Amino acid sequence: MTDQAVDTDGASLSQDPAAQSTFLGRTRELKELRADIERAGLDTLSGRKAPRARVLLIAGRPGSGRTALAEELAAQVAHDYPDGVLRARLSEPDGTRVPVERLARELLTELDRTEPPGADEDDLTEALRAALADRRVLLLLDAVADAEQVDALLPDTPDCLAVAVAEGPLTGIADVRPCTLGGLDTKSAVELLSRHTGSVRITVDPRAAEQLVELCQAQPAALTLAGGWLAARPQAAVADLAKHVRAESDEGSALDRVFRLVYASLPGAAARMLRLLSLAPAGLVDPHTASALAGCSVSGARTTLDDFVALGLLRAADSPLPEYEVPGCLHGRLSALARKHDRPAELQLARARMLERTVRLLQTCRAVTETDSPQAREKLLATPRDLRFPHPRAAADWLRARRPALLAAARLAVADGELDTLARRLMSQLVRAMVAHFGTRAAAPDLYGIHRLVLDVAERRALPREKAAALLNLADLDARTGRTPEALVRYRAALDAGREANDPYATGRAMESVGGAHLELGDYDRAADWFGRALAQHLGRDERADAARLYGRVATAHTYAGRYGEAVRSWRAAIAGYRKSGDVGAHARALSELARVQEYAGRPEESLRTCQEAVDRARRAEDVRLQAALHLRLADTLDRLGDPTAAGLERSAAERMLREEPADACEIRSTSSED
Repeated sequence: MTDQAVDTDGASLSQDPAAQSTFLGRTRELKELRADIERAGLDTLSGRKAPRARVLLIAGRPGSGRTALAEELAAQVAHDYPDGVLRARLSEPDGTRVPVERLARELLTELDRTEPPGADEDDLTEALRAALADRRVLLLLDAVADAEQVDALLPDTPDCLAVAVAEGPLTGIADVRPCTLGGLDTKSAVELLSRHTGSVRITVDPRAAEQLVELCQAQPAALTLAGGWLAARPQAAVADLAKHVRAESDEGSALDRVFRLVYASLPGAAARMLRLLSLAPAGLVDPHTASALAGCSVSGARTTLDDFVALGLLRAADSPLPEYEVPGCLHGRLSALARKHDRPAELQLARARMLERTVRLLQTCRAVTETDSPQAREKLLATPRDLRFPHPRAAADWLRARRPALLAAARLAVADGELDTLARRLMSQLVRAMVAHFGTRAAAPDLYGIHRLVLDVAERRALPREKAAALLNLADLDARTGRTPEALVRYRAALDAGREANDPYATGRAMESVGGAHLELGDYDRAADWFGRALAQHLGRDERADAARLYGRVATAHTYAGRYGEAVRSWRAAIAGYRKSGDVGAHARALSELARVQEYAGRPEESLRTCQEAVDRARRAEDVRLQAALHLRLADTLDRLGDPTAAGLERSAAERMLREEPADACEIRSTSSED
């Protein structure tokens, strides 16, 4: 399936940025910016070494070509920064400020540095500065919202360079000289126009071309739209367009006037689709998004999107999958048109269609991985062809490419507040798809953010059961990444929410998890107490398998505390539970642990008998790895009892099994040595 594409709104790293062969003009600005890199800063003039990276500021309104200038500068000086160019967009298309926490994590990911999913802004920015401390990197920060964002991301080394793109000055960043953009020079502006119209119409009436440039105030975005209008009308003269622009109302900027003219020329259905593209998450549009928003076919949406690109209303994203970007300079104008021409109920319905389509795509993205399930295959075949992926690899590529837009869709759905049911379904499917394709560990940072959004919805809607589930998921991620104190706080909150919801599963799981956190923190008494509370709940509901497992956890806490008698009693209770439930493998493992505790307690003869029984159970369970580990433990016990001959026989048996399982040999030996 190739109807999807993406371009991150976060960060990207390129080792050798390609030169902008289509870049026009700005010779003076480029010269000034390059000179500013070498300029002695205030610290140098005062005899101090510059403590941080130099910041260059390119200031201009959206549509002035400010990002293109920054990219051209990056291409020209890239050879001075051999560790690459890092890119980040610091505000959303609608102007919303991107949190520094998200920006720092995206940049760290591009640097192949990982931080715990729950790390806060300070930890992430400190990690980013540490990662850049010994590198020569050019940091390109686009659409900067405020100086605090730049300051938080700025490397603490003068060997790096930061190029910030903003609408105005960045008060608070020292020693910054803004390069303020106006229009292009006339020659470059006319050439930009001719790239859309062809040279003939410019050559036959150069005066009209110059007049059109003047009417567009030589702004690249306005000229691009003007060129698109002319390209769509091969018979129209440049003078015709100049006349139309001159006839437009003087209200607004030159870009406003040209945009109104282009928009007015669109058929009704296309104009409606264009307005609705302002609802696209992160300003990223693919054919499915446009199809769902406008209520048309996927193929028809893609044709219209390509038409918009030709008119300069969209940009084709640099992606292996079809995707388009709403220019930042047009996003606000499209939003205003949508509010003017479409009723709130219609806009909400379009959002709902878009989210529902996204949910269905995520469902098939996950279902295509369930190759062993006949039910999943049957359900997948019943899905419309446009929503299916040909194989798991295509689904994973789509999910990876669409990740920024999917995460943005989840954030927007939660912020909307009126589509919480769809938002919860979207986040549930997004979690399942990411786990299916990438695994929990690799997807942990994204999962953490999604679970926090689920928690927001649960708290807003007063849904204690969903709140408990979100808190448990967040706490699990904290626990897996070594943030045990934070996990403990969330497990306790999940317990309160589970009790409020009268949800025995959530309360039991939370109690056990609180015990696990205390065990990790070395508080064995509290761990045993909380495991005991969870155990009592399972016993009360006659859940034998869970009760047997909890007996084992209680025993582990007692073992760590040195209370071997209590540990032995708990392991015997666990063994009895596994025997009754018929779980032979768990029975064998519990016997193995009991033998270990008996050995710790100085009762080697009992340990020997228990271990022999465990070997028999492991054989019945066909667990070769456990059998080999038990034979090695038997050998060690026999050595301590003064029977080296029998110990040698046990080792020989273990070695024979290890030869049959070569891939597991190191793991088994490691287990034996730890015992």
